[in-house]
Amino acid sequence: MGDHRSTNIGFIGLGLMGSAMAARLQDLEYQLTVIAHNNRAPIDAAVARGAIEVQSYGALAATADIIMLCVDNSTTVETVMRGDQGILSSIRAGTLVIDFGTSLPGSTLALAQACKDKNCAMMDAPLGRTPAHAKDGLLNIMAAGDPADFTRAKPVLDDLGENVFHVGPIGAGHTLKLINNFMSMTFTCAMSEAFAMADLAGLKRSMLYEVLAAGPNHSGMMDFIKAGAVDKDRDKLAFSIANGLKDVRYYGKMADAFAVQSFLGSAIKNALGSADSAGWGDRYVTELVDYIAATYSKEDRP
Repeated sequence: MGDHRSTNIGFIGLGLMGSAMAARLQDLEYQLTVIAHNNRAPIDAAVARGAIEVQSYGALAATADIIMLCVDNSTTVETVMRGDQGILSSIRAGTLVIDFGTSLPGSTLALAQACKDKNCAMMDAPLGRTPAHAKDGLLNIMAAGDPADFTRAKPVLDDLGENVFHVGPIGAGHTLKLINNFMSMTFTCAMSEAFAMADLAGLKRSMLYEVLAAGPNHSGMMDFIKAGAVDKDRDKLAFSIANGLKDVRYYGKMADAFAVQSFLGSAIKNALGSADSAGWGDRYVTELVDYIAATYSKEDRP
């Protein structure tokens, strides 16, 4: 076992992705400290394998060498870090905090400064690929922060990811991930609408995919959306419509911070927002085609 695997890791956020990452770390015999949020099942599974459960973020911070966050949004990150008995209340000098979620870059920069004031450090390291990849240590990791912190974290990140990039200073990872997810959700909406439009025209979805995939439109995202639209395998990409909407909204806020207009952001936000408002938020983006097709079927047409 490598010396880096003796690192005490505090892990916050055992959802679909976080629980897969935690399982990977436990496979490699890391000692984990965890805390419950909404779902007990992944916590119980981690504890059964030797993780220590604590009752507050402060208690977790008091013993961890590296604190990993894999939570849903910037508001949650802020609460975990700054709230009553939050991480910043008890963090030890020299601790490294890594935010694996998709957060607002401005919030990340402010939290990094708060960590620096406590003689600690913070990195943002958003993720690419799926929970299935996480279980096998095959994630794409867009790490950002001080080069010395990246060097310290890289052996651990290498245990979680197949491709680990140092993309720049603190905040650069979240910036890059928002651009990445904007592009992914743009393609998701476009491909989903294309399949639904093909339905109206009497074209087979499988034929549409076959023709488009033979040209420059072919991509990994096309295959994910095709899995839901044609193969009815929604789990090919376990990413919810609500999460996609959140990321596109964050992308819009980032554009606002640069005082520029996103020409496409509003259209993508409207498409995802319509599905979310109709109760589809918890469904995966691979099912967006079904929402659009159902909407078209209800519209009056000449």
